[in-house]
Amino acid sequence: QVQLVESGGGWVQAGGSLRLSCAASGFTSRPQRMGWYRQTPGKQRESVATSDSGGSTSYAASVKGRFTISRDNAKNTVDLQMNSLKLEDTAVYYCRVDHYYNAWWGQGTQVTVSS
Repeated sequence: QVQLVESGGGWVQAGGSLRLSCAASGFTSRPQRMGWYRQTPGKQRESVATSDSGGSTSYAASVKGRFTISRDNAKNTVDLQMNSLKLEDTAVYYCRVDHYYNAWWGQGTQVTVSS
C-alpha cells in the first residue's frame, strides 16, 4: 500500500547538479523521517541526508555543504538537491521513509558522475 516513487537520477559531469525527488503515498499521517541513502558495489548502504517531521536535518560529512534535503509535508515528498557533484557521489540513491517502527525503500535511482 505504501509506495515511494523516485525521480531525477541521471548522468552528470563533475561539478554539475541534480535534484532527486521522492513521492510517498499510502500514509495516513505525516511520516516521522524521510531521507536519502546511497550504495555502490562492495560498500554498505549509507545515509546521505535525512529529515525528521519537525524539520531537523542530518547530513553525511561527505556531502555537507553540497547537498540539501527538503520536505514538502503537504505533498509528502522529499527532495535532495545535489550540487558540486563529485565522481565519488556515483551510486544508486534510495529514498527511505521511517514511520512507527517500519521502514520503506524506494526502488533506487542511478546517479552517475563523470569526469
